[in-house]
Amino acid sequence: MKTAVHFGAGNIGRGFLGQLYFESGYRTVFVDVVEEVVSALKARKAYPVEIVEEEVSRIPVENVNAVDGRDRDAVAAVVRDAEILSTAVGVNALPHIVPALAEGLRLRLEAGAPPVNVIICENLLHAGPFLREKVRERLPETLHGALDERVGFVEASIGRMVPVMTAEKRAGDPLLVCVEAYCELPVDGEAFRGPIPEIAHMKPLANFGAYVERKLYVHNMTHAATAYLGHLRGHAFIWQAIRDDAVRAHVEAAAEESCRALAARQGLDLEALRAHYRDLVRRYHNRGLADQVSRVARDPVRKLGREDRLIGAALQCLEAGIAPREIAFAAAAAVRYDAPDDPGALRVREIHRRGGVAAVLGELCGLPPDSPLAGLIQAGETALTQEFGAAR
Repeated sequence: MKTAVHFGAGNIGRGFLGQLYFESGYRTVFVDVVEEVVSALKARKAYPVEIVEEEVSRIPVENVNAVDGRDRDAVAAVVRDAEILSTAVGVNALPHIVPALAEGLRLRLEAGAPPVNVIICENLLHAGPFLREKVRERLPETLHGALDERVGFVEASIGRMVPVMTAEKRAGDPLLVCVEAYCELPVDGEAFRGPIPEIAHMKPLANFGAYVERKLYVHNMTHAATAYLGHLRGHAFIWQAIRDDAVRAHVEAAAEESCRALAARQGLDLEALRAHYRDLVRRYHNRGLADQVSRVARDPVRKLGREDRLIGAALQCLEAGIAPREIAFAAAAAVRYDAPDDPGALRVREIHRRGGVAAVLGELCGLPPDSPLAGLIQAGETALTQEFGAAR
């Protein structure tokens, strides 16, 4: 049986990649550092995935195992023998998997093993070159050419929504993961080395850069807008927020701005983009998924970054000659996000306390006070106060 090695046995790893590998006839070895999950995967060799739509169904994912990510030799050994590799560990954890990954790739390259590809499922622009360079730094110079020729670092776009599991569900089964039915894995088709492996639901794309922008500036942007506006309206769940007419109207208007800009900049079909955001809005209505506003809104420092979902989407609108008033309105809501258990929100609030919206835009978004976008967000703050009330 072919072997897939996946770094990260969290919700995306178990709830998406593990399912795809199982359906494709692979044995999957998860690499993780959460002892409870690693032990359970080793013992049970399987876990359930719950598909949450109007009707809930479960599918078993079998032929799985796990390795403790702290055991570098064991991780390197499974990497050496794998037919496909992938990651979904989170941007901050990505550098921590590099030593074991690089050691396993070194063993492969020195043994003359066939080409292998690493599918990178992280919310990070240019994740492929980033991870390749991190691995290169750990390899002897004599293997750098072989790394470029025989190891593909393939960026992926994760569209499946996987909420945080409730404490009750985790207590019932630490391996259970709940997901929506949507199950497509677009990847950069031009980044593979050797034959592209046949993996269920994987879609290799030629113009992957445009797809990444669609994911970031339509899906991630509207999801974040729903969360930040929903928080201000007192909603706990995404399904509640999107069913609020005031929230939905602004989310759809922001999506329209971003879609028009993408069509102009990337040559994408505008009607197809509109159909995509309407489908996203439909998916946000999924009550059974119970996706939390706090999960989607978490870490506003990153999500207000200059190249991220809100500011990045707004800047591409300006580049296309479109005034992103609705995206700016959502960005103003992100500046107001005040969840007391979110360190990022606390940092935003502290910057705001010291210097107002202008300080947040300058320090976190890289926007000078006289920039057109800063002006639109300041106007969005005023409009937000008029429509949704004063800041809490």
